[in-house]
Amino acid sequence: MKKICLCAALLLSPQAFSEPLVQWWDVNVTALYGQDYDLAPSDKQTTFTLETAGGWKYGDWFVFQDFINFNGHNGGKDNTTYGEISTRFSAGKILGKPVGFGPVTDLSLTLTFEEGEGPVETLLYGVGMDLKLPYFTYFQLNTYRRDAQNSANLSDGWQLTPVFRMDIPVGNSKIVFDGFIDWVFAADEDGYKENIHINPQIKYDLGATLFGEAKKDKLLVGIEYDYWQNKYGVDGVDQNTYSVIAQYHF
Repeated sequence: MKKICLCAALLLSPQAFSEPLVQWWDVNVTALYGQDYDLAPSDKQTTFTLETAGGWKYGDWFVFQDFINFNGHNGGKDNTTYGEISTRFSAGKILGKPVGFGPVTDLSLTLTFEEGEGPVETLLYGVGMDLKLPYFTYFQLNTYRRDAQNSANLSDGWQLTPVFRMDIPVGNSKIVFDGFIDWVFAADEDGYKENIHINPQIKYDLGATLFGEAKKDKLLVGIEYDYWQNKYGVDGVDQNTYSVIAQYHF
């Protein structure tokens, strides 16, 4: 009990009160269209994604919600949803001093909740690292323990997730290369196969080209590549597809 009180006293110091709770934030909507999707009522999909990301006094957050429509489906459900809620508690921010070594600039306690239709609810918890690497705007590496919240969900195990971004200047605009890789390994259940999901996007800052500096980082267009070996842990189901995308930041 004394340890808990001591931590609370440190977090509620006058210096902590003087800092803003939210340091920065972003909200965007993305429209995607692609085909050749596996394990869906239709191989063609249109997806609208709402995302928000930001930094707060003790860490950062990332939340997204997909609204997926199965174009030209042959019977069955014609739409579904899927989303994730993530936050990380930064050791550097909480302690008020740099925490790192070598290329590692910070360590975090990281939490994610996966939710959607069907038995997909999963709690992920683990350790995150921020790394300073050449050419990358940011690079994060999160290691999770997966804890399924439904008996029909067999995805218990371990997951490694790099998240990255590169900004490449092109004239008065730029190309943004960002994305993630989810590698689920050491699965607990024999019926759930280890899988790797690679999902990068290449986007051009069209807003800066059309409207100048005032619309920089507002309107981006490009393509998303989606490779998922053993999709949903199903042995031999390897998804390999592209989507065209348009993204607007508010």
